[in-house]
Amino acid sequence: MIEATSCGGVVIFRGKILVLYKSYRNKYEGWVLPKGTVEPGETFTQTALREVEEETGVKATIIKYIGKSQYTFHVPEDTVNKDVHWYLMMADSYYSKPQREEYFVDSGYYKYHEAYHLLKFSNEKMILEKAYQEYLSLKRKSLWGIRRNFSEGLGLEYISVGVPPASSGGEQLARPGGGYQSPADGAAGEPDEESDPVLLSSAADSDVNGETS
Repeated sequence: MIEATSCGGVVIFRGKILVLYKSYRNKYEGWVLPKGTVEPGETFTQTALREVEEETGVKATIIKYIGKSQYTFHVPEDTVNKDVHWYLMMADSYYSKPQREEYFVDSGYYKYHEAYHLLKFSNEKMILEKAYQEYLSLKRKSLWGIRRNFSEGLGLEYISVGVPPASSGGEQLARPGGGYQSPADGAAGEPDEESDPVLLSSAADSDVNGETS
């Protein structure tokens, strides 16, 4: 048995969640949350921020540790047991750019219920549900998105380790399916913040993440 550790983020901007579509040689296809393997010398928070930026192009800010998911997958002559540590993160725009070198072919921000049903794996659905509840809790306390509160240390019980987000300067175009994506040229106005009711449903499936990131 091989033990491995990854870290990732549930990235939110204006109530919408960033997800990626991965297509690997017709063997692995589906929507996932950004995550990746911890490199030597990295802390978990450093890994989470790096992987989010590498896979999506988004320089996010960590808000809070969400929890850990676990799964196993098989490699030649062995089995990998993987722990994934997840962080709630905040973006500062709808900008994203999928990392095609890692077989990510699409990315975008979706409403909670859309992202929940798009996600391929049940363990990521459960992490998303927990992260979104934390987001709503911060919203109710008027702490989400008020950067002066974060920088001045107000509400530190909600803040983990993070770095100031860098503005991309880009606006987003709405997709027909409800997601948001950076346009090649031009700009579109941002929609109002998501205000749909929370979808409280548990994942009934027991998917196994057939991946190595």
